Amino acid sequence: MGFFDRLREGLTRTTQQIVGRFEEIVRRADADTGTARPIDGDTMEALEELLISADVGVAATGQIVAAVRARARRGDSLRDLVKAEIRGIFDAVEPRPALNGRSPHVTLIVGVNGTGKTTTVGKLANLLKASGRQPLVCAADTFRAAAVEQLEIWARRAAVDLVRAREGADPAAVVFEAIQAGRARGRDPILVDTAGRLHTRTNLMNELDKICRVAARASEGAPHDVLLVLDATVGQNGLAQAREFTSVAGVTGIVLTKLDGTAKGGIAVAIAHDLKLPILYVGVGEGIDDLIPFSPRDYVDALFQGTW
Repeated sequence: MGFFDRLREGLTRTTQQIVGRFEEIVRRADADTGTARPIDGDTMEALEELLISADVGVAATGQIVAAVRARARRGDSLRDLVKAEIRGIFDAVEPRPALNGRSPHVTLIVGVNGTGKTTTVGKLANLLKASGRQPLVCAADTFRAAAVEQLEIWARRAAVDLVRAREGADPAAVVFEAIQAGRARGRDPILVDTAGRLHTRTNLMNELDKICRVAARASEGAPHDVLLVLDATVGQNGLAQAREFTSVAGVTGIVLTKLDGTAKGGIAVAIAHDLKLPILYVGVGEGIDDLIPFSPRDYVDALFQGTW
């Protein structure tokens, strides 16, 4: 399947919820005339409830509903109005910073435990290798032996190099070694799996800060990208996580995982509206090929497949 088809398949649960309720709103007929219901106050209330139930978020929902109300005319397509407003939210997001051409390109993968961060590193390595790159994976979560072992399995599946250290080693030192190894072996980019121990938040953030400083000494301007992995199934809680990581590590993009496991895939709109960060990849399954580039336009089209 193409990327659009896989995104549409991953959004099946969300789309089923949105399509069913959206069609109920727009197809509701006037008892006397049999015509489609105009975009009135009751329609706006139903739309607001629908968007919030899909985890679009209160702020984004308020913007969409207000804009639709201001633009609505009798005979206008509610679907087209909503799609246009959601596309506008994505269009307002700052684009990903331009790649600076430095080699090796160092990318930190950050996020709390349980979001699918380590598997995302392996899937991203596989995706980049399929596009002709030669990534190297760095196991910098040295406090969790299971994370290193898991990453080793994924690196083997993707057939990419892995740099690891003994349990309890200084994560920043492992990152420094990985950058040096990548340069020596001609590997690019360097994908760094970091720790995600939310219960020791202060130490975690201090550790990330140190990794960033040490990476900059090993490669000018590093880390060149910081990708935050968010679990789509946790909804609005993920936004609080994102703000914290952004304040420390300077997040440049989002990877949204487990999109296929939720009926609240509208969280992508909330991310774009509230965080102003680009979603770069989405996870739509458990296989090594189930990480795909994110297209806002395809996402919006997939959400409203089958509606008026």
